[in-house]
Amino acid sequence: MIAVSTNNSASEMVRSATSPALRVAARELELYDTGDVAGADEVFAPDVIDHNPVGDAASGIDGMRASIAAVRDGFTGTQHRILFQQELPGGWVVLHWRMTATHTGDAFGFPASGNPVDIDGQDIMRIVDGKIIEIYHVEELLKLTQQISAPTQPA
Repeated sequence: MIAVSTNNSASEMVRSATSPALRVAARELELYDTGDVAGADEVFAPDVIDHNPVGDAASGIDGMRASIAAVRDGFTGTQHRILFQQELPGGWVVLHWRMTATHTGDAFGFPASGNPVDIDGQDIMRIVDGKIIEIYHVEELLKLTQQISAPTQPA
């Protein structure tokens, strides 16, 4: 088992990951940072199981593509920093991450506010043959909603 406490960006972790599974896990977060919807094909199995889909998201890889697009369209300057990662037996990887961005587009039913966001989340994913086949994820959605719905603060 490999456990790493870090504060590296997802992109840094893709380049420095010590195992293929940790590289795939970091690449999943990097897709959200870059908005690379097409990159979902290299990271997710076509029939990936998302145990925590957002709203009425489609199942499988289409739901993951929609999620990446929603973050891309709603936020700029998105950066995930991996605070902790651990590879477990059976292809499981656990990530604790922090996302920062600016809310510059419609996202999750909220019009662009221009507000900065800073939330934490955890992903637990199972990786088989270099692809994520199932994922559980928990994000600070209440905190995100509070941040993007708050009135913009004067400079």
